[in-house]
Amino acid sequence: MAAAVVLGGAAVAAAQLTDDAPAGPVAAPRVVQPGAPGQSGRALSPAEQSQLPAPPKHTAADTQFMQRMIAHHVQALDMTGLVAERATSKEVSLIAKRIETSQRDEIAQMQQWLTDRGEQLPGPHEHHADHDAVMPGMLTPEQLAELAKTRGEQFDRLFLDRMIRHHEGALTMVQQLYAAGGGLEPASDRFAREVNADQGIEIRSMRELQARLAG
Repeated sequence: MAAAVVLGGAAVAAAQLTDDAPAGPVAAPRVVQPGAPGQSGRALSPAEQSQLPAPPKHTAADTQFMQRMIAHHVQALDMTGLVAERATSKEVSLIAKRIETSQRDEIAQMQQWLTDRGEQLPGPHEHHADHDAVMPGMLTPEQLAELAKTRGEQFDRLFLDRMIRHHEGALTMVQQLYAAGGGLEPASDRFAREVNADQGIEIRSMRELQARLAG
């Protein structure tokens, strides 16, 4: 049976013995240092493993990422909140529900991360400002108002277009985190990778739905 342990940004896969396993020498754990999202990891030698530092603490880049991503997610919830009374496509409603569920859960995780580290939570209206420069993909108040005014098939198409752009902005924020030297703390690294994976999947689903609705 295998177990994965995170240590100093490296994933340690260690074989564990069951109660009825035969006695014998235990192989040294294999340590793989993960690359940035989309890049393969690298196995570390025993000598390199011995030099691994203690898990690093969070940085200002991690804190900023969490604070801004909360505001980013809150705006996505504003967008999904428009779906029930405006969408025609059942598939749009289903994908909006998935986004709403996942992003509510992630907001709670980010708030807990900040609280546990004594960092400030973003203000309740932070997501209403036009922050596209620091939070890519954020809609302006005018764009949100335009979305709210549409109905039916027009809403379905505009919602998908705007939400894809919004999700792509989140992926850019993950890239910016690592570029700023963040993501070294195991918890922030794990969360950023999950956001990158989940929103990438949702982007593909929305693009496929766009193609079907246009057909």
